[in-house]
Amino acid sequence: MYFDKEDMVTVSQFGQPIFPYVKPLDRICNAPDSDLWHILIESDNYHALQLLVYLYGGKVDCIYIDPPYNTGAKDWKYNNDYVDGTDSYRHSKWLSFMEHRLTLAKKLLNPKDSVLIITIDEKEYLHLGCLLEQRFPEARIQMISSVINPAGVSRNNQFSRTNEFIYIVSIGSNSPTPLQLDEKWIGEIKSIKRKNGLRWNTLLRSGSHYLRSDSPNQFYPIFVSKDGKRIVSIGESYFGNNREEVEPPDGCVAIWPIRSNGDEGNWQVSTKSLEELIKNGFIRLGRFNSRGSMAIDYLKRGEIEKITNGTFSIKGYTPEGYIIVDDSDYSPTFIPGSQWNIPSHDSTQQGTKLLNQIIGKRFDYPKSLYAVHDTIRFFIADKPNALVVDFFAGSGTTLHAVNLLNAEDGGQRRCIMVTNNEVSETETKALTKAGYKRGDDEWERLGIARYVTWPRTVCSIKGQDINGAPLSGTYLGSNIPMSDGFISNAIFFKLGFLDKNEVSLGRNLKELLPLLWMKANAIGDCPTLNSDDNIPEMLILPKNKMAVLIDEDCYPEFREKVNLNKDVETVFIATDSEDGYREMISRLGVKQTYQLFRDYLDNFTFNYKKL
Repeated sequence: MYFDKEDMVTVSQFGQPIFPYVKPLDRICNAPDSDLWHILIESDNYHALQLLVYLYGGKVDCIYIDPPYNTGAKDWKYNNDYVDGTDSYRHSKWLSFMEHRLTLAKKLLNPKDSVLIITIDEKEYLHLGCLLEQRFPEARIQMISSVINPAGVSRNNQFSRTNEFIYIVSIGSNSPTPLQLDEKWIGEIKSIKRKNGLRWNTLLRSGSHYLRSDSPNQFYPIFVSKDGKRIVSIGESYFGNNREEVEPPDGCVAIWPIRSNGDEGNWQVSTKSLEELIKNGFIRLGRFNSRGSMAIDYLKRGEIEKITNGTFSIKGYTPEGYIIVDDSDYSPTFIPGSQWNIPSHDSTQQGTKLLNQIIGKRFDYPKSLYAVHDTIRFFIADKPNALVVDFFAGSGTTLHAVNLLNAEDGGQRRCIMVTNNEVSETETKALTKAGYKRGDDEWERLGIARYVTWPRTVCSIKGQDINGAPLSGTYLGSNIPMSDGFISNAIFFKLGFLDKNEVSLGRNLKELLPLLWMKANAIGDCPTLNSDDNIPEMLILPKNKMAVLIDEDCYPEFREKVNLNKDVETVFIATDSEDGYREMISRLGVKQTYQLFRDYLDNFTFNYKKL
């Protein structure tokens, strides 16, 4: 049997070492003075994840993915039809597919504080939940139910599907940040409805550790004037057994931390802290009760911060001396419940119709922009420099959402997306019939990365549709005109593979330079070398805050230039000598250094043999 040479493809077995690089395909620069560059990589996401672990292992703050739901559908989002619907092993095959990728994703996440967010429907949510518990035993896992299609998607002889599930996998200290949200998020959560202004808390401790014996130092009398209008003084901590022996000052009543059932309790704060609270007007008195005692309220640290940071402005003080604030414009921050029914999360209205407005009818069933925006905002709102990764990028909603969040609060969060360049089933048949095959320009032009993900990225940043017309309307919740675009930049890469021997001989600097730029935090425009240029002895790239030494003999000159240029933070040194490398970096005042090309080769040779 004979084959046409053009039809033959070189392959390797799963798990064998690969030596990747990225080739620039396109770029959009809408902020030439900004160091912020987003990245789209056209690739099978498993190989891209191997690369990203080398570049950003342990540095990613948030991973948001919308993987294939294993429904048997043949939409080209990422080809949901991985396994035939009648295959009795379809669930285990899907799990294997996901496990390989989640194993790598875990290596990307910051072990001290990060989050993995995965959306899924009822077909695989049970299996995925078990897999997550297995792969992330140390994490806290919660599942959200989110309405994404109120009209419902019909199922044969079943209830219509209106929702999907969102797994939240919190790593380390990660937890959702309380946000200012409108009433649609509150539902019937009564505790949230009460938080409509400055919140005073009772000074008498409740909950756990509320007895006198739990905090003996915080059992002391507060001497209140007999008219109940002011605190005159504070007594010392009392360790005796007869409170009556404590004499209040003339004209005063002693108020003790006594609970309603008569038990001796304790105050929330020490005497010293109470003095400071009184001085600033952060204590207020209630009325005397039938027991001759009274409720005393105080402001906790979080409420005081709302005053000091200007959330509440000070209007004045009462005659009794406690503070009065203006809270008329205040919206409470809170963490909502686990059942989301938010109109802006409608995938038809804010997903399909929004995307059609930007690039036309090129993609079915995109996520609502605001569903992604809101979900990631709970975890990166307080991280203005967060690194976000989506390795099932689909139409590119995640990068769009990150840009929107940056526009709202001035953040510099960076997004890295990965998608293949798969062509839809309909287009595949038409292209094949026309005589085209995978790899041809006409075929690749209609792949998802080049036909959907990248055009959406470019258009949303420019604020224009695919035809160059300004986008109409504003972004919900922020009133930012879509036509304004975003002050950010993005670069489009295609993943390729190098020969190990060529790399070890230092012949692939031109191909590896974009990787070095990414490893140095992708600062500034990605540097390139022309194919006909000779490999330089060194590169000093202050705009990228990096430098590369290729010829060890030039080290003295290199060291002088690096140490004189305070912008350089990352240095790459090509040498086979470990001792020589250690000696050279010891004389450089930079944040991070890497040994070329050993660091690269060792990573992909040893780290993936057993995956």
